[in-house]
Amino acid sequence: MIHGIGTDICDIRRIRASFERHGPRLAHKILGEAELAEWQRRGARWPERGLRYLATRFSAKEAFSKAVGLGMRLPMHWRRCEILNQGSGAPRIVLHGALRDWFEAQALMAHVSVSDESEYAISYCVVERRDVP
Repeated sequence: MIHGIGTDICDIRRIRASFERHGPRLAHKILGEAELAEWQRRGARWPERGLRYLATRFSAKEAFSKAVGLGMRLPMHWRRCEILNQGSGAPRIVLHGALRDWFEAQALMAHVSVSDESEYAISYCVVERRDVP
């Protein structure tokens, strides 16, 4: 059964402007540990690729927060929700701490899709309630 659906579109130029003002602190506020490592890897080769990665993760977390119905209030927190890639490249959501505990207690599972094109990043998230016997 569908619990919620969330979508978000992010202007990459806005992320770029924020990054120019705040530097790496912006990434450290939004990204979890595994995401930070990937952001650094991508950005080292091509800074624009790092910004696009940051924008897609920002967008996906916003979509997820809408789909679960919490918005950006506890237990939802930027760093407790990571958007990582499976071996195939498909994105998956990995939750940590109180957010993971809350999500599991609600018997929820999430599906996420991210994309970016020139100046925008877009994400969709569908959260389902698992059948619990």
